[in-house]
Formats: sequence, structure tokens, C-alpha cells
Amino acid sequence: MQFTLLHSDKETSARTGILQTDHGEIQTPVFMPVGTLGAVKTFSPQELKALSTEIILGNTYHLYLRPGDEIVKNAGGLHDFISWKGPILTDSGGFQVFSLARLNKISDEGVEFQSHLDGSSHLFTPEKSMNIQRNLGADIIMAFDECPPGNVDKKVAMKAVERTHKWAETCVNYLKEYPPIYNWNQTFFPIVQGNVYPELRKQSIQELCSFSTCGMAIGGLAVGEEKSAMLEMVHLCTEYLPLEQPRYLMGVGKPSDLVKTIAMGVDMFDCVIPTRNGRNGHIFTEDGVINIKNGKYKNNYSPVDEKSDSPFGAQFSKAYVRHLFNVNEILGVRISSALNIAFYMKLMKTIRSKIEAGEFGKWSKSFLKKWGDE
Repeated sequence: MQFTLLHSDKETSARTGILQTDHGEIQTPVFMPVGTLGAVKTFSPQELKALSTEIILGNTYHLYLRPGDEIVKNAGGLHDFISWKGPILTDSGGFQVFSLARLNKISDEGVEFQSHLDGSSHLFTPEKSMNIQRNLGADIIMAFDECPPGNVDKKVAMKAVERTHKWAETCVNYLKEYPPIYNWNQTFFPIVQGNVYPELRKQSIQELCSFSTCGMAIGGLAVGEEKSAMLEMVHLCTEYLPLEQPRYLMGVGKPSDLVKTIAMGVDMFDCVIPTRNGRNGHIFTEDGVINIKNGKYKNNYSPVDEKSDSPFGAQFSKAYVRHLFNVNEILGVRISSALNIAFYMKLMKTIRSKIEAGEFGKWSKSFLKKWGDE
């Protein structure tokens, strides 16, 4: 995989680039819709492509439990299994092991946990995560890391940084010994930890840089810490991360946070917000968020969002989509989720064009004035 920087903003640290994978190009900054179980909820691959999606995210923990990585391997890898021909990134499963699994027990070897599905016992180690990700065959594979909650003390955060470093080294050694099993390359991203402690963030970056060839991730944020602390840590990380490699901020997805952190030099994002909020009837538009379940839309026959790049925006009225939610019709979820994915893809396209034109600084101030901390 190769990353090429194209444009840098003069007022901020925002930049555009091209990430070249064996499954196609990715324009950065990029937002990656989350397909945890091998599907972005309610979307076919063709529909995602029509909405300008370039890369999607899958999850090692969930795909290991269901359907099982061996089943995916027997299908020829995740691309063939889900019929998505573009790039894929898989998370390592570390975050889910710590946040979803029951009774997890952490040691230097890995994490012993009980499945959130049936209580069965499992052991995730760095080697196990890499083995699963080799079987899945994503273009970008993530390090197995320890991700503590946002409110832990410094001693706990320090131990997580130490384990994350040790586990990253183990991951890299495993990948050297066991090369990709498909006829395309897989690029390994280490994940920076350190919670909200600047010196630990710096330490983590310094220790992990040697394991990175074309990208590093900022992890352990948006997990309960104050918003100001999250933004401070992102800014610090982008000051120390390699300039020539893409920076991936994991799990952050509010539009205002995207714009703020792109201004700091972040290139890649993923979040469930577009689809999760869509399922709850919250629709992102250029004029703000619509809560389509609100009674004020009962007799509103205007289009949901005429400015949307999704054809649904002009095709359906607010009253109709509200009705679909009221009667639990799945089409309502599909419409709102499509509008949200389209909004995020258009936002990234707009940001890239503003950076290229040298107008990002001015545009971002106007955007944030409208969106604030939505």
C-alpha cells in the first residue's frame, strides 16, 4: 500500500492524499462506514458504491464469532464473501473484547473472555487476532491493543501502553512469519494508546513508529473522556505521528469532530453514527439534523433533503418517512441511513475540494459556526 500527499492547507494542518491499495484508491480525508458483521446495515455493496463509499470497515471479534473466520477464508476472503470489491479495513477486535465481552481477564498473553452471544470462553492474543485477520483478508489490518475506558488513572493507562507496545511487536513478528494467504497485500496499522495523558501518548507513538510502514491509528478516545481532552490528545498525536503516513482516528464521527480533527491533520475516520442515528430517525442534512419522528413533520410534504446526493432525498416527503418510522417499516431506516451515508460522503468530498482550493480554513469556521458541538 502506498500513501501520497497531494495538498496541504495553509491555515491549518488539513491535507488531502491518495491511499493506493490492491483493491483500489482511497481519497483522503475519508470516512469509512462500519460493516461490523460484514454488512453496512440495510445496504448492498452496489448501493454503497453508488453513494461514493470507497472503503468499509469490518470487525475481527464479531466475524470470528459469526460466521467464523474459517468460513470467510473458505469463501476466498471477506471481499468475496460479502461481494465488496473495494478496500476493506478490519479492526482487531481489541475494543470489542474490552467493551462487549463478559468477564474479560487481561494478561500479558492476551485477553480471556466470554462471548456476549452465548457465554462461551475464548482467548484473544495478538497472534490470534492476526491469524483471524489473515483469514479475513482485509487490505488494512489493525494491531491488537489494550483500550481502557476514558476515566482510568495514569497507572492503568501506562500498563495499557506497555501491553499495546508488546502486543504490536508480537503482531508484526507473526505477520512476518505468516504472509498474506491471498494474492493482495495487507498493511498493518499500529494503534496509539495513552488515554488522556500527553506523556503516555508521546511514549506510545515513539514505541510504535518502528512497526508502521504506511499508517498509524489513534485509539482509546471517544471512550468516556471529556470532549476537550479528546481533541487535545488528537492534536498532540498529529504533532508527533509521521507526516508522510495516513493518520486514522478510530471511532470518532460527529461532523463537527471530523472537521476539527481534519484541521489537525487526521486522514481517516470510522463511526457507526450515520447508520445508528439513521435507524433512530435522525437525518443529517446540510441545514442541520432532522428528527423525522417529530410530530411537526406529520403534514410536511416537502422532500426530506433535496440537496442530498442520495435520490431518496428528493423522492420521499418528510411526512412519508415519518409514517414509515411510526409503523416500523424497514424502508424508513433504509431511507434515513442512505441519506446519512450520502451526507458523510459529500462532507468528505467538500472538505477535500476546500483543501485543494486553499479555502478549508475559512470554510471550516463557517461550518463549525453552524454545527457547533452537535
